[in-house]
Amino acid sequence: MIWKRSAKWIIAFGLAVLIKIFSFFPNAVEKYYSQGFYPFISRLLRILFGWIPFSIGDIFYSCIFIWLVVKMVAFFKKLFTKRIHKPYLIYFCKRIVWLCLVLYIVFNMIWGLNYDRRGISYQLQLEVQPYSTLELDTLVRQVVTRLNEFDDSSRMNRSFLKRKRTLFSKAFQSYQNLTKKSKQFSYHNRSIKPSIFSYFGDYLGFTGYYNPFSGEAQVNTTVPVFIQPFTTCHEMGHQLGYAKENEANFAGFLSATSSNDPAFSYSAYFDLYIYAASELYARDSTLIKPLRESLKPMVREDFRTLGRFLDQYKNPLEPYIRRLYGRYLKANNQPQGIQTYNEVTAWMIAYYKKYGKEAL
Repeated sequence: MIWKRSAKWIIAFGLAVLIKIFSFFPNAVEKYYSQGFYPFISRLLRILFGWIPFSIGDIFYSCIFIWLVVKMVAFFKKLFTKRIHKPYLIYFCKRIVWLCLVLYIVFNMIWGLNYDRRGISYQLQLEVQPYSTLELDTLVRQVVTRLNEFDDSSRMNRSFLKRKRTLFSKAFQSYQNLTKKSKQFSYHNRSIKPSIFSYFGDYLGFTGYYNPFSGEAQVNTTVPVFIQPFTTCHEMGHQLGYAKENEANFAGFLSATSSNDPAFSYSAYFDLYIYAASELYARDSTLIKPLRESLKPMVREDFRTLGRFLDQYKNPLEPYIRRLYGRYLKANNQPQGIQTYNEVTAWMIAYYKKYGKEAL
């Protein structure tokens, strides 16, 4: 019996070490995991859970949360009643270590190793480099042009996107359109769900997330409708194995702008403007003012609408949640933390350089 328990620990530690060593070789991760094993396991998860109309992943998270609360209450109850003895404490610590070990192995096997892949720049052969303020200004000008161009036509379709089924089916079609140009974005077996925690998400500051344990893309459908198309495409990018937030942003942009629905293109340019314009403002605030004023009045109103929405749900916990999430990103090969989202600007400039004005 003892040797069986020892073997269990040896196997688990051995797997964890092998996974960590493997993660140091991006070429191998890209070839054997991200383009080999992961597409199979992710598609299997979407087949298993995609047909269910509600989020299995959210229910799983809820059950885990309740279980953790029950266990912690039981532990502190024993602690305060002085029923904690050394053997129990050793047993409790072992259980925590074992749980973390299993979680590490499962997380990396079904998703986490994608953080160590070569990724989109490698696949599309993009040279992502530091860029000048002039290049950033050129990008923002192009984005402003596109926002104004899609403004009127996008508003005609917004009411339809309030139907979750329509939103998700159009996002799926966006990836089908993108696949015709770039095969690596091939997406099968749709599994996109409205988040059960959408209203909590408003207070915590998230518009969507990917559940690696169920393979579901979760979308916060309580946020303004004009940002939901891009969020949906972003989370679907995670499903395809683009783990880093800058890569998911880039995949989301390429897919949303491949849509036949102008509301999707508008949503993508709206999001890109936020990242690019904020950086241009930080570099030279005098450049952004005339560009902001050149936006159509209704586009500017959308930015005010989003601002009012975010202000409505501001709370003392949000900065701590963002800080915690930033640490998670840094721990997973994204040293810029929350700022990783903004790095999509560099990807877009590299894409613009390679494919020209038509790319945007």
